[in-house]
Amino acid sequence: MEEPIFQQRTDLTALNSAVMSIRNEIRKIIVGQDEMVKLIIAALLAEGHVLIEGVPGVAKTLTAKLVAKSVNAGFSRIQFTPDLMPSDVIGTPVFNPREATFEFRKGPIFSNLVLVDEINRAPAKTQSALLEIMEERQATVDGKTYPMSSPFMVLATQNPVEQEGTYRLPEAQLDRFLFKITVPYPTEAEEEMILRQFHQMGNTTAMDMVQPALQGQQVNELRKQIKTLVIEGRLMSFIAKLVHQTRNHKSIYLGASPRASLAIMNASKAMAAMQGRDFVTPEDILGVAVPVLRHRIILAPDKEMEGITEDEVIKQVIQSIDVPR
Repeated sequence: MEEPIFQQRTDLTALNSAVMSIRNEIRKIIVGQDEMVKLIIAALLAEGHVLIEGVPGVAKTLTAKLVAKSVNAGFSRIQFTPDLMPSDVIGTPVFNPREATFEFRKGPIFSNLVLVDEINRAPAKTQSALLEIMEERQATVDGKTYPMSSPFMVLATQNPVEQEGTYRLPEAQLDRFLFKITVPYPTEAEEEMILRQFHQMGNTTAMDMVQPALQGQQVNELRKQIKTLVIEGRLMSFIAKLVHQTRNHKSIYLGASPRASLAIMNASKAMAAMQGRDFVTPEDILGVAVPVLRHRIILAPDKEMEGITEDEVIKQVIQSIDVPR
């Protein structure tokens, strides 16, 4: 009698080992920002970009640099300033007198992990240089297309828009970020731990303490693996209903786009894989809904004046829908 053939479940051992290694490496330096680190890793696995918002000094840039250091791939950093030009980001054609031709000299955006620091301090003209790159993973200069190397990810930090010298990012650009992560101040106990930790480090720099835990090629393989994870039809319906509700809610002036639905599905698959599961649960979807949607909706003016936040409205939307069990 033939033995029954069972479909082999996705082996997530390598993925879980890599994720744990990255988190342990970053915990050597960063205190109390586990949620931020978890979302950044999920975005890396889900082929998404991340926008990190918080006041200066809460380790936004340091965390992004440490995540990049823990992945053995190309890294570059661009400091956005009011006088930054698109050519400073993408690159520019340079005349070669020997060949009597123009050669394209690539800018710092041509790397694997790109840290864009204080992204909302540059004007709209420079922001527009990122639109094609973030969505299509390519840059077009003088009619010629230059693809980005894989893996590619933008980690952007920004200060709250109430701060001096900041610009509000256009909706089309915000929509290209998988997550918007808000970073709060540390608690008093966490701040004391930060002081003790940096005191003990002495002359050792933070970057020297972190070792690569994942190769760039491994990231590409893990991304392919995550796309094959199981998500039931009822959960896809739940995602569609959730996003659709943002377009019909009385407190929301502009709802989320279909890109948000795809973002929730892809991010929830990454979250499931990080938990060691090869299938998505409602908790995975609920865990990513707020960071996926908070920058994709615009509140009605009267709600903004009342001081209601996007997070509060998104939670209201979630509570108005029956969560599948």
